[in-house]
Amino acid sequence: MLRLIDFFAALCGFIVLLPIFLILYVMGLFDTGSPLFFQERVGKQQKPFTLIKFRTMPVHTKSVATHLVGSSSVTKLGQFLRRTKLDELPQLLNVIKGDMSLVGPRPCLFNQDDVIRERLERNVFDVRPGITGLAQIREVDMSRPVELAQLDQEMIRTISVKQYFSYIIKTVLGEGSGDRV
Repeated sequence: MLRLIDFFAALCGFIVLLPIFLILYVMGLFDTGSPLFFQERVGKQQKPFTLIKFRTMPVHTKSVATHLVGSSSVTKLGQFLRRTKLDELPQLLNVIKGDMSLVGPRPCLFNQDDVIRERLERNVFDVRPGITGLAQIREVDMSRPVELAQLDQEMIRTISVKQYFSYIIKTVLGEGSGDRV
């Protein structure tokens, strides 16, 4: 049932937000010359998928976990996109495709061994990764792999339709700080 909600909510969200998407895309062309960022991430059952986001750093920035990159690497537009969480908007396409859910554990990189190990112990990869979730609301990111995996496990174990929408609403209203730099 949550997959159906994901699909229709993401499709409707993308259609409604398409004008904003297009404006940000054009702004990104002027900011970095390449407004979309594509990166291989760990998906459900540890299968790789390509995550889509608005680019918040110059094209030449090394592809590592966000907390390992200096804040000077984030562009002015990128700072705005991160603060407002609009950099996540293209992930609605990942949800429509079925690679992600609106709510679930944030997808990690394949080189984040500590995160992968902790999540494997807690069966976190049994579900689709998400745009937001309990760890994001509580401002726990990939730099704290044990706590992250524990919150992911708790969210998976206790998820309900009510909580699903609660995480989305809290994210839209600004709870959580997004990825730290």
